[in-house]
Amino acid sequence: MRRLVVVPPVLAAEALDELKQWLAVTTTRDDAALVALLRAALETCEGYTRAMPLVAGCEEVLPASYEWMPLATAPVVAITNVEAMASDGTRAALPVDHYLIDITADGCGRLRLLRAVAETRLVVTFEAGIAPGWASLPQGLRHGVLRLAAHNYREREAGEGKVHPPAAVAALWQPWRRMRLA
Repeated sequence: MRRLVVVPPVLAAEALDELKQWLAVTTTRDDAALVALLRAALETCEGYTRAMPLVAGCEEVLPASYEWMPLATAPVVAITNVEAMASDGTRAALPVDHYLIDITADGCGRLRLLRAVAETRLVVTFEAGIAPGWASLPQGLRHGVLRLAAHNYREREAGEGKVHPPAAVAALWQPWRRMRLA
């Protein structure tokens, strides 16, 4: 499964303002770098929690199957389109009576075919995320994103290259972590 973010989440100016306040930065000189750090922290949050923090428009490519096929991204808010994709990459919309879609109570989106299609792959377009915007992001996630961005800003010259977020950030995100059974 391959995911593509087609409509990135909107990162409100207040997120940058909060980070600048946390860091005691008063100039606009580093704004672009700080926004990049916020976006990277949001991606790290998604990787750690296995849940997309801010709502974004996404696409995933799934194999065409009569079995239920789960989307890898969660929590799914809405599945908006399903297309069959030919081997050359061209797409054709599937009629709604050719498939079933479902969003489970925990936000897992899934799809299954009801009728045969000539193509072997499907493209599912959907929206996923915990919160529609920065202001409505739960405090633990929001504060963890700010702390991680601030940490990375302060450590930018150290070049540590740590894989995991600092323990304080992980503790803030832990209640939101989606576990998988192996």
